[in-house]
Amino acid sequence: KCVFGVSGGKFLGFMLSARGIEANPDKCMAVINMVSPRNLKEVQKLAGRLTALSQFLPCLAEIAKPIVGLLRKVKKFEWSIECEEAFRMLKERLGSPPVLSKPHPQVDMIVYLCVSNEAISAVLIQKVGGQQPIYFISRMLQEAETRYQLLEKVALGLVHAARRLRQYFRHRVVVRTDCPITKVLRKPELAGRMMAWSIELSEFDISFEARGPVKSQFLAYFVNELQPRGHFVSDLWTMHVDGSSNSQGSGAGIILEGPTGLNLEQSLRFAFKASNNQAEYEALLAGLRLAQEIRVRRLICWPDPKVVAEQVNDNFQVKDSNLLKY
Repeated sequence: KCVFGVSGGKFLGFMLSARGIEANPDKCMAVINMVSPRNLKEVQKLAGRLTALSQFLPCLAEIAKPIVGLLRKVKKFEWSIECEEAFRMLKERLGSPPVLSKPHPQVDMIVYLCVSNEAISAVLIQKVGGQQPIYFISRMLQEAETRYQLLEKVALGLVHAARRLRQYFRHRVVVRTDCPITKVLRKPELAGRMMAWSIELSEFDISFEARGPVKSQFLAYFVNELQPRGHFVSDLWTMHVDGSSNSQGSGAGIILEGPTGLNLEQSLRFAFKASNNQAEYEALLAGLRLAQEIRVRRLICWPDPKVVAEQVNDNFQVKDSNLLKY
């Protein structure tokens, strides 16, 4: 059946109006009027209702973490103070959910990424007379993913957003984050899962900017609640470098090992003639540049051979005029 000449109405479970896409008030009230769950079945019912409203709830995975955790405890059910506080906060948010804007094809999509110890979240917005939210997504991290370094978690958040919001990522996307993932994802010499994510994201037109000020109230909730604790690189890193030279040319190999198991590998071929000792120094400088790009603050370097380390530490005297510039 068709309806003509109306200012708004329900469509696919949402409310469409001149303002944009709004949450179905009946679904919101169904959660607001619920009493605190008393058993696992009622928690499952609550989780289902929250999932239906997830795109209107910033940081849902992080807020609902105590409640969702009950679904994993089959033998013992206990509605804790943390669960009650999360339930209260969700009701408060659903009392005035954000209005999602209709995307404009000619305006860049802007993505904000946030992570916590156990959740990743993203919000898609456009600047049309202000910062207008289009979609909120979030999910809990798997047990193995919680051990990722913060840099990897942010990259995973971007990959998850690109998969969930693929239709929006067909437009030009600007990612606003203070994490230096752009320096890492654009390295062609990456190895492991970071390389796989870099290849997956390469099909999209993605650029990166500093996060900058947040003016929307719902974006402020989003950024503040999942603000990462600590720095993106705040512990000790280890770097192994090795350079070599022969009749066919010269090059270097670099391995950066992060404090939580992140490994970055890079191989270089020099476009100039260099002696073996010069190649060792060039390898060391290239490794230090890579560490600087990803904001490593504390670093132990293991050059090979050790003579380079001794010369850098002024334990050996440099007599070769070609090495004095290093």
